[in-house]
Amino acid sequence: MKIWPALLTGMIFGAGLALSGMTDPAKVIGFLDIAGDWVPDLMFVMGGALAVTLIATPFVLRREKPWLAEMFHLPVSTVIDRRLIGGGALFGIGWGLWGYCPGPAIASLAYGATSSFIFVAAMIAGLWLGGFFKAKA
Repeated sequence: MKIWPALLTGMIFGAGLALSGMTDPAKVIGFLDIAGDWVPDLMFVMGGALAVTLIATPFVLRREKPWLAEMFHLPVSTVIDRRLIGGGALFGIGWGLWGYCPGPAIASLAYGATSSFIFVAAMIAGLWLGGFFKAKA
């Protein structure tokens, strides 16, 4: 894939995350706090993203290949196993504790907040450890 389309797409995605409030950990934690002081704003952001995905995906997959790649890279496994459930649980715990998930965490680096850099460093370390333990298995 050429770097410029990927860079432009990433910048548009990051700007969307910032405009929607997904890079604000306090807002995300407020959204997750359904039993407390709930902030429902992000429900509309996620609902909009889901609607676009559900409508656009069938049209995109009708193509022989993506515009800027030689082939589609789609998941082939449908197995729900320990690793999938454990990974989802770790993701949810991290999201709930810090208010970041990977995309918004990387986009939030632009703000220069120390917490963003700590989270992204921990995320990279976790990815590395996961790869290390997978290779050992």
